[in-house]
Amino acid sequence: METLNIEYVDAGEGFLTATMPVNPSVHQPMGLLHGGASVALAESVGSAASFIFINPEVSEVRGIEISANHLKAKREGIVTATARIIHQGASIHLWEIRITDERDNLISLCKLTNMVLPKRKKTS
Repeated sequence: METLNIEYVDAGEGFLTATMPVNPSVHQPMGLLHGGASVALAESVGSAASFIFINPEVSEVRGIEISANHLKAKREGIVTATARIIHQGASIHLWEIRITDERDNLISLCKLTNMVLPKRKKTS
């Protein structure tokens, strides 16, 4: 998250929002926001959002599937990712993550599935 300069900016019932700057560090060779950076942002926000819903003393969260539709190019500025819960079960969380630009144009639409697992005991 530090590498991508992701910053969490808002949270509420059933959602979490973060921003990420778009600059050469997240560009693909043609100078546009790399789809992989968008997916990393989406998974970071969706995973952190699931973590908010669990008791970390007894549970852990693991991402098990992510999909992304990249709809609009972005060269510079800030993108905002908002994860909203679609399904919150005992063992599965399903999130929709919308990545938008400063004008609220949809850049990418992602879906993330997280599995909630019992926390493993650490072994040395």
